[in-house]
Amino acid sequence: MEEKIYAMSQDPIYIGTGGYCIGRVDNTIVRDSITKIPKIPGTSLAGTWRYYMALEIHSYFEDDYKIDRKSREDKKLDGEIFKVCSPEWVKDFDGNRYAAIKCAGQDDMPNDTWKSMETAAVDKKSGHCGHCIVCETFGFSKQDKSQRGMAYFSDLNILLFPVYTRFGTRWITSKSILTSAGIYIDDDLNLNDDEVFESKKGTKEGTINLGWLNFKSKAMSEGTKCKLKELVNKALSGLDISEENIIIVSDDIISQIINSNLETRTSVSIDPLTGAAKKGALFTSEAIPRGTVFYGDMRVEEHPLANGPAKEKVLEALKDSKKYFETLGIGGMTTRGFGRLKIFDWGDKDGSK
Repeated sequence: MEEKIYAMSQDPIYIGTGGYCIGRVDNTIVRDSITKIPKIPGTSLAGTWRYYMALEIHSYFEDDYKIDRKSREDKKLDGEIFKVCSPEWVKDFDGNRYAAIKCAGQDDMPNDTWKSMETAAVDKKSGHCGHCIVCETFGFSKQDKSQRGMAYFSDLNILLFPVYTRFGTRWITSKSILTSAGIYIDDDLNLNDDEVFESKKGTKEGTINLGWLNFKSKAMSEGTKCKLKELVNKALSGLDISEENIIIVSDDIISQIINSNLETRTSVSIDPLTGAAKKGALFTSEAIPRGTVFYGDMRVEEHPLANGPAKEKVLEALKDSKKYFETLGIGGMTTRGFGRLKIFDWGDKDGSK
């Protein structure tokens, strides 16, 4: 079962390369190695989502059973261990009785046996339980048993990128990006580097600036307008974006436009003794700006064993836990106003929650 994921940044998003360079920007972000366009790696998405699913399942435990897993052994899932209001994906899978908060993140007890995790008394002394829907969805590895996850995530690539113009904010994309996202347009978009297609009520050509660059504007065909309108109405419902605010640029120039309009912030470390800026601690970071729309793919496979969670329940668990991206965020510097991401619903294709 494969689903298309669409998301929109509500804050600037910083996912660093792990390096540090001296130049215009000290802390750079992850980019596609071929197009040089920034992206959110699938590893960042999956690792963060695993943590949020563990948070979600623990929010349904009754207080007496949040820590001591051994005391859950002889209890009923429905109404004793979990709250009555718990969703079906929590109550219907018996392996959830062994869920630990450390089922998120890296396993700190990989040399223990899979069976011993059923009777681990205290969460803080245990790693991945290997039984709950979190471990089944994202995988685990123990001394005597390893299992790959049921869910697979692609990178989140930029679909629509916000750029300032004298007419207000416009979102840019290109033919290759739309094609990669499964949106095939009819226009013969053999654009020159100094030309763009935009939706206009009339056919008169003019010019438009994208940041500090000026381009000749050409009218978009009705077929392309319909494809973009379908994208906005079905996948991105609820956003303040219309097909008239989308501009298609040349594949050759879009990377330069995006990289020229990234968010750049200058920060400084504070001396804890004086409360003032620490000398020589000035640094600059770049980030994907607020309002950027991403696309990616998520695939959920059937569990290899009959007693595993159904893939429909896994999708429900992912859908219920994605809300944490809107509050806790993704990537680095989330305490400095970075990271919040809205992931739209999938399957029904109407963007509703």
